[in-house]
Amino acid sequence: MTTYRLGVLHGDGIGPEIVSATVSVFKTAARKLNVEFDWVELPIGWDAIDKYNDPTPEFTKNALQACHAWIMGPHDSAAYPPEHKAKRNPSGELRHTLDLFANVRPAKTMPGAKSVVGEADLVIYRENTEGFYTDRNMYVGTGEWQITPDVVVSTGVFTRKAVERIAHAAFKMAMQRRKKVTIVHKANVIKLGTGLFLNVCREVAAQYPEVSVDDYHIDAMTAHLVRRAKDFDVIVTENMFGDILSDLAGELVGSLGLAPSINTNDRIAMAQAAHGSAPDIAGKNIGNPIGIMLSTVMLMDWLSEKHEDNRLQEVGKLVEEGINKALEDGVKTRDLGGTASTSDFAEAISERILTKVLN
Repeated sequence: MTTYRLGVLHGDGIGPEIVSATVSVFKTAARKLNVEFDWVELPIGWDAIDKYNDPTPEFTKNALQACHAWIMGPHDSAAYPPEHKAKRNPSGELRHTLDLFANVRPAKTMPGAKSVVGEADLVIYRENTEGFYTDRNMYVGTGEWQITPDVVVSTGVFTRKAVERIAHAAFKMAMQRRKKVTIVHKANVIKLGTGLFLNVCREVAAQYPEVSVDDYHIDAMTAHLVRRAKDFDVIVTENMFGDILSDLAGELVGSLGLAPSINTNDRIAMAQAAHGSAPDIAGKNIGNPIGIMLSTVMLMDWLSEKHEDNRLQEVGKLVEEGINKALEDGVKTRDLGGTASTSDFAEAISERILTKVLN
């Protein structure tokens, strides 16, 4: 029986609290299903600055490549010392150096969370390595230049290779869902860059004749999400547009604090909630861990498919059911109108996992 090696990067702010809560509930589910995990704690963010004078040290990057996957807490790179703030932040560095090209961000209504758009269940496929994100769209250096004190040039990069692989990932997911893909772009203005994105996605679409395809300009798409989020299934878009749309979608269906995501390539994957480090409530044991927990559920699904081991999917399902049951029973953190602490919520999930009668 395989033992899966999972990296644990606690991160900054509320990261240590919500990641610890996540590991605790997955340990409970794994024990119940006799699945073996080797949890490997690795430094990132402030912890790594203290130990290695680097928020994303080579030690951590090398160790992650020996893991099957990992969980990463949020980082507070805006507060790092200037010499570290000038570098790629930990998230961007791992996505760039390990070529985690797909950022997958679902937005789905949940029990106990107030959606402002009614029922919705969509997933955004965000290209993760280029586009308008100038800290990661160059092989060496940064795609941004200050020509004079008053003039800055920022580049967007779009390549056929990057668009093809994110498009294929999105269409493969659509085949498992409602068989509909929406391409989001700005080809009416950024005609060459996002025009290439649109055209290559359309070329890939021809290989999936069962999937219906439409497309929207990014500005129109924000309005459509607010008005009719339930109509969308899989959305594929470039880096910056995907970042904006996924935050909007997460808030529309309940809260950005609930929003999960994974970053993947064909070999490894990273679970990472869509929200930030919330330094104002760090150390108070009141952060909502659902986003990182559901990100880890996604990680289990990815590992299950990658290693053809259905037990991993069952671990994730058990945790997700525990989260939903806790919410239905009125156990909520303060941001959802409840009184439970981070650790209280994790304990409530573990209790429901242990008392569930398996089929």
